[in-house]
Amino acid sequence: MLRQKIAVAGVAALLTLSATCALAGDVKKKFSIESARSSSSVQEVLNGDVLFYWAGQKHPKVQHSYGEFKTSKRTNGLGKAKDGACAHALASALKVFEKRAIQEGGNAVIDLQSNIKNQAESSATEYSCLVGSMMVNVALKGKVVNVKR
Repeated sequence: MLRQKIAVAGVAALLTLSATCALAGDVKKKFSIESARSSSSVQEVLNGDVLFYWAGQKHPKVQHSYGEFKTSKRTNGLGKAKDGACAHALASALKVFEKRAIQEGGNAVIDLQSNIKNQAESSATEYSCLVGSMMVNVALKGKVVNVKR
C-alpha cells in the first residue's frame, strides 16, 4: 500500500513538472551576430558563395533583386547553452537563404532582419532568438539580390 502511494505521488510530481515546463513561455533573447558568425556552427554550414548584409549594413550596389524571402528554423535547446543553440538555428536559417540565393541566381542577401512571429526587428549587430524550455527558434527575412562584386 505504501509503495502504491509513493508511486502515485511520483507520477503526480512528474506530471506537474511536465505541465509546468510545457506551459513555460518562450522568451525572446538577443545575441551577437558577429559572435554567432564566428562560431563553428555557422562557419561549417555556409559555403561562402553568398554574402550576407544585415539591415543597416552597407552593401555593394544591387544589380538585380529577386524578392524578399522568409525562413524560420528551430533546433533542440534542451540541456544546451542557449547562445550555442541559437547560433545553430541561425546557421540553419542562413543556409536556407544561401540555397535560395543560389537557386534564384543571386549572390547576396541584404536587409536581413529578425522576424520572430512576423515582427521584423532591424539590427546590424544583434539577432533575436525565441528560447523555450526545449526548443529555440530563429526567424529571418531578407532580400535575395545580385550585387556587383
